[in-house]
Amino acid sequence: MRKTILLVLTCVLVIDTYAQKTETMNSPKINFEILKQDHWSDQEKSNVSIIADFVQHIMNDHNFDYILKNYGDSRYLQHNKGIPDGVAGLVEFIKNNFAKRYPEYSYDVKWIVASGDMVITHSHVTTKAKHRGNEKKGFIITDTWRLKDGKIEEHWDAIQAIQPSLRLFMWLQGGKHRNSNTQF
Repeated sequence: MRKTILLVLTCVLVIDTYAQKTETMNSPKINFEILKQDHWSDQEKSNVSIIADFVQHIMNDHNFDYILKNYGDSRYLQHNKGIPDGVAGLVEFIKNNFAKRYPEYSYDVKWIVASGDMVITHSHVTTKAKHRGNEKKGFIITDTWRLKDGKIEEHWDAIQAIQPSLRLFMWLQGGKHRNSNTQF
């Protein structure tokens, strides 16, 4: 009887551990239906849908080929001095500077604002799957995009590192200018 109880408890523990690992390996999904606002115009809804798709695939799914295929022809003028212009420049930067150091990074988009051709997201970004949902880990990032005719034209961001190791990462990356655009 004791062996049976131990076996059952061991199985439950193994299944629970597997479920937790599987859950943390899954990337967050941006739920457009929850985030959308009733007052958005059709154009604003379309713009938000484009940005939600873009962020989901580049920051949560890490599907860089999808991004290049579907957004590579966007102008994508970058106003973060540390990132090169263009979608291809963004993808290369993320692959070579962020994904290599933090392969489990993800964006949990908390809210979205849309106004005309502008879309703003406010997100909690974590670098490890086990930190998702932990407000003492990661970054707070506000991204602003300007779209034109369904294409991403410009991007600005404001980044606040939460934990000390990520503050150091930001400081080290902050000294390299990869474009000549103004921050405004």
